[in-house]
Amino acid sequence: MADPYSTLGVARSADEAAIKKAYRKLAKELHPDRNQDNPNAAARFSEVTGAYDLLTDKDKRAQYDRGEIDEQGNPKAPFGFGSAGGHGGFRATRGAPGGGEFDSGSADFSDIFEGLFGGARRQAAGAGGGFSGFGGRQRAPKGADVAYRLPVDFDDAAALKPQRITLSSGKTIDLKLTAEGVAGTAMRLAGQGEEGLGGRGDATVTIEVKPHRFYTRDGDDVRLNLPVRLDEALLGAKVKVPTVEGAVMLSVPGGSTSGKVLRLKGRGFHRRDGTRGDQLITLMIDVPNDDAELRTFVEGWTAERDRNPRAALGV
Repeated sequence: MADPYSTLGVARSADEAAIKKAYRKLAKELHPDRNQDNPNAAARFSEVTGAYDLLTDKDKRAQYDRGEIDEQGNPKAPFGFGSAGGHGGFRATRGAPGGGEFDSGSADFSDIFEGLFGGARRQAAGAGGGFSGFGGRQRAPKGADVAYRLPVDFDDAAALKPQRITLSSGKTIDLKLTAEGVAGTAMRLAGQGEEGLGGRGDATVTIEVKPHRFYTRDGDDVRLNLPVRLDEALLGAKVKVPTVEGAVMLSVPGGSTSGKVLRLKGRGFHRRDGTRGDQLITLMIDVPNDDAELRTFVEGWTAERDRNPRAALGV
């Protein structure tokens, strides 16, 4: 993979906002759904996504800028191993106790090699692996992980309806939503990343819940302002109410006022423990703008005109 800055077309000094802007533009142009007749687009889309993931991870970006990892996020091999292992170069210097650098011609690298390979050698030996010093075998690295962001309709997210997603490889899969995923935890798809010598990497999918035109989310609950007529609020009624899983009938108690909150249990977002939030419905009495009969009635309603509903407020 090429230099991630060049892949995204940004300067090395670019901030996160500039990197995101460049990624959105390229991802829109290269997405496999829009390039079904262009097999190179999927590979390019994967490169762009990998570059974005590296540069938006502050720690990895810093490591890359210092030359500690390569474009795929893998540690670069020590000096002398680039040509044999194909991992690229490693600057042949190490820090001196006083903060200076030793020249590679006079430095003793045995402690560095032990620090880099000793733990892996001991771990591999314990598991029957084949890492045995400089002449041993090291397990080939898997391909790079690929990250996706999937916008999901509010209703679908609350009800955990499966979603279809097209991967950078061009493969389309049905993704089963989870409460953790809807809450913002990245969902991992094993073996759906880029191909590598040691097998495919993984893919991660982060769910973005779209805003709704009349629902709002309150934790695990769903809130809705429901208009009702004056007679429905005064006398009571059964009214149809939308929910994230279809309309239901709701009983409005007689004598209800605007602002009264009614609850539909289990009609909100799913929780990690298997329970579910509720739908909270705030009644909003809707009075017609121009109803002569209602106006005549209210003008003759003298008992109501003498009542002060704001007395408790001291006015």
